[in-house]
Amino acid sequence: MRSFAAMLEAELQALADLDRRRACPEAQGLSRVHPRLPGRSMLSFCSNDYLGLASHPALAAAAAEAAARDGYGASASRLVAGDLPAHRSLEAALATFLDRPATLVFPTGYQTNIGVVTALAGRDDLIVSDALNHASLVDGCRLSRARVAIYRHGDARAARRLLAAGSRYRRRLLVTESLFSMDGDAAPLAALAEAAAATDSILVVDEAHAFGVVGPGGRGLCAAAGIVPDVLIGTLGKAVGSAGGFASGPNALRDLLVNRARTFIFTTALPPPAAAAAEAGLRLIAGPEGEQRRAVLAERRRSLGEALVARGAIPAIPPGPILPVLLGAESRALGVAAALNERGLFIPAIRPPTVPPGSSRLRITLSSAHEPADLERLVAALDEVLA
Repeated sequence: MRSFAAMLEAELQALADLDRRRACPEAQGLSRVHPRLPGRSMLSFCSNDYLGLASHPALAAAAAEAAARDGYGASASRLVAGDLPAHRSLEAALATFLDRPATLVFPTGYQTNIGVVTALAGRDDLIVSDALNHASLVDGCRLSRARVAIYRHGDARAARRLLAAGSRYRRRLLVTESLFSMDGDAAPLAALAEAAAATDSILVVDEAHAFGVVGPGGRGLCAAAGIVPDVLIGTLGKAVGSAGGFASGPNALRDLLVNRARTFIFTTALPPPAAAAAEAGLRLIAGPEGEQRRAVLAERRRSLGEALVARGAIPAIPPGPILPVLLGAESRALGVAAALNERGLFIPAIRPPTVPPGSSRLRITLSSAHEPADLERLVAALDEVLA
């Protein structure tokens, strides 16, 4: 009988044979745009620090103040050890910013999606889910034990048909991202909202990559589309610059999640310094500095998008800061990423199972911290390695 270690090595080798074995790159430094990888400084286009807030002094100061007041660790779940001031203050700020009655904060965005979906759906329910939804939504659907129907990416008519056909179920959920994390495109939110309303279904929208970045005041694509989903989910670890996730909606939603969301009930709460830093990031997003950073980001998106469209690298300028360059096979994506790395550009290859087979890519992400010269350097490098 093979040893446990030998069994694991065989599985790892199988991944390597498919060009799908991965490892975490070592990175250091305050900047997410200019991190230090072993031996040198790099120019990164893979961070989700869209507004450059991850190393903002205001977030560091808020975290230090909260640590001095409340300590660093929350020590237990909030149901056991109690809410701390930073938790309640952050939730109130998020509810005000989004103009929703209530918000509940989770330790991560992943836990938020799993907690929301499993709390709202069970064996007697139907979940209609976009084919390209994030893994956290997929896992939430699976763990809920509900019947799950997948509709073709972005096809609101197909979603409506599936919802209409599910009238026998106790409850129906329509689940989508607003700005898709790997393809960078936007969901047809107005049409999806109509489909949910027409079938008496619950609309759940994950704004992880849109929150703080697009829409009026940075409130996301739902606000831009003029819709109010039943549940709006967001993250605090991307544009906001801290950590955690949240779900916003009616007061009864918050109360139900506190009682039924296992990823809230059975885990240690978000550390108070992270909550305080997130509130500081939210204040920046809601103020003049946030407007200025979004304007810079939009200009960077337009500039790089035009350059990549002109070269045939992407089909159109995306609605947000994610610009995927599809390369096909894993080996090609790895080769292009390695060639860029040699030129001082940090853009890891994205491969299955993160994306469907045959669609390995560079997932280029922009930050307001990128300068025009950074974009010029990226375009020049892509000209060389994609030729």
